[in-house]
Amino acid sequence: MNTNKTMGKHPLIEILKNNKGNARTLIFMEPLWGIPYNLIAPFATLFMYNQGITDIQIGLILSIAMFVQVFFSFFGGILTDKLGRKYTTMLGDFFGWSVACLIWAISNNFWFFLLAVLFNSFEQINQTAWYCLLIEDVEPKDLLGVYTWVNIGGLVAIFFAPLSGLLISSFSVIPVIRVLYLVFAFNMMIKVIITYKHCNETRQGKIRKAETKNTSVLKLLYEYKDLIPKVLKNKEIMKVLAVCVILHITNLVSTNFFSLYVTQRLGITESYLAFFPILNAAVMLIFMVGIQHRLDTVKFRIPMWTGLVMYAGCSLLLILTPKENISLIILYVIVVAVANALVMPRKDTLLQLTINPNERARINALIMSFTIAFASPFGYFAGWLSSFDRRLPFVFIFSIFIIAIMIIGSIREPEFQDS
Repeated sequence: MNTNKTMGKHPLIEILKNNKGNARTLIFMEPLWGIPYNLIAPFATLFMYNQGITDIQIGLILSIAMFVQVFFSFFGGILTDKLGRKYTTMLGDFFGWSVACLIWAISNNFWFFLLAVLFNSFEQINQTAWYCLLIEDVEPKDLLGVYTWVNIGGLVAIFFAPLSGLLISSFSVIPVIRVLYLVFAFNMMIKVIITYKHCNETRQGKIRKAETKNTSVLKLLYEYKDLIPKVLKNKEIMKVLAVCVILHITNLVSTNFFSLYVTQRLGITESYLAFFPILNAAVMLIFMVGIQHRLDTVKFRIPMWTGLVMYAGCSLLLILTPKENISLIILYVIVVAVANALVMPRKDTLLQLTINPNERARINALIMSFTIAFASPFGYFAGWLSSFDRRLPFVFIFSIFIIAIMIIGSIREPEFQDS
């Protein structure tokens, strides 16, 4: 009984009690995306590699896709305002995930993989709309808790990851991943239907739909000429943007080259790849549920700075890990998990507290566009580095984590204002 009372008073449980509607619906739906994504993610690069796609081609696909994502992100804010947060989210889920996953399921050469990633780039429109749908009717003081729940929703899904490892050990990578992509496409169709039936347009979304109803897309696009300078002149936004770019690049490199590094250079068996995300998820869940809310008194800067230092240390650890040393790779995964728990929810919250809530959709879209634009060359660059030595991509991300550490050391703690 005491345990139930304690859990009932846990800050994260209180967040769900106080934020019904869109926030709770989207949090509960997160596993629909997270389960298939995490079943596939550890093997996505190997799925391409085993079908003859080279390191440089993998990097080229990533860079081309990111260039296209800039275009989609740029228009994401306009579509989110004109169509509404709800319908834009549904549009992005359908084309960016359902259609993309169907193409991935039949991909067997460079051009099919490129086409799938281009459709997946449509998901960048969804990103702007989804974040607005999630948090626009949430009290600012609850933002960190809501973002923590979103991370937890994705983490719970990771515990299904061993299933893909077991299937691959029996049937090999290619046929298993093809089937999982089909499951992913079906799941995202379910997500579209639930969004339609159980989510409502936000207050700010209704205001922006009314304001932009009789305004053409071209005119809205032209209005960026006034908005962009405002964003560029805001030093705090630019600092957060710089950190977002660095985290985007490092996540891109780690996600796409970690599996090649540990299997091709360190000699770790492919079947182990599915267990690393589980360990990461377990550590993050323990941290987020048991420790995260206890850090409220230290706000944002110190936890984020600590997490970035841990990221940098882990990159160095991975570079120096001897071949077939599974224990050091496990240590790497554990420390990265703690760093993720410290940095990711705070990065998202810090961004939303820094921008003008009345222009949230367009500013979010701009920041996403800038992030992807600045990061886009580094997919190819990382692939080029990996073709020489698979340690080099991690040497690169170690160096830019150092830059992020210095930036976070100079940020100003955000103030909680009414949304």
